[in-house]
Amino acid sequence: MTDPESTVIDEWSIWRIVRTMIPLLAALSVLQLVSGTVLKTYEEILLRYPALLVLVPVQIGTAGNLASITCSRLTTQLYLGTYEFSPSNPALRANAGAVFGLAATVFGAVGVAAWAIGLALGGSLALGRVLLISLVSGLCLAVLVVVASVAAVEISYRVGLNPDDTTIPVVTNLCDIAGVLILFAVVSVVL
Repeated sequence: MTDPESTVIDEWSIWRIVRTMIPLLAALSVLQLVSGTVLKTYEEILLRYPALLVLVPVQIGTAGNLASITCSRLTTQLYLGTYEFSPSNPALRANAGAVFGLAATVFGAVGVAAWAIGLALGGSLALGRVLLISLVSGLCLAVLVVVASVAAVEISYRVGLNPDDTTIPVVTNLCDIAGVLILFAVVSVVL
C-alpha cells in the first residue's frame, strides 16, 4: 500500500515537473516558429495597414490571457471536485459565457484602439473594417480558447499529468499560433 504523503510529494516534485515540462516546452517552441513564418508571409499587408500591425500582438496576447484564466478556473474546479465534463454543467457554461463576454468587450475595445493608432500612423482602414476584423477574429479565438482549455484539462488529467503544469503553456501557445492564422484568415476575407 502506498503512503498518501509520498504520492503528493512525488506529484509536486521538481524533477517530475522538469521531466514533464522540458519536452513539452521544446515542442511548443518549435510550433512557435510556425506563427513567425505566417507573420512573415503577411509582412506587406501589415506594413500597408498599421492598424493590423497593432492588432497582431494585442489579439494574440489577449487570447493567451483568456486561455490562461480559463485553464486556471477549470483546473481549480477539477481540484475542488466541482468540474464535470458536460455541456449541461452550469460552471462550465458560465466559464464559456465569461470568455465570450470578455472577448466581445476586450476585442471591441482593441479594435477601436488599433484603428486610432493606425490612423495616427497614417493608416487608411476604416473603423468598421478594423472593428469587424478584431471582433470576428477575437470571437473565433474565444471558441478556440474554450475548446482548447477544456480539452487540455481533460487530457492532462486523464494521462496523469498535473493540469496546473501543462494546460496553460499548451493553450497559450496554441492561441498564439491559431491567433495569427485566424486573424489573417479574417483579414483575407474582409480586405
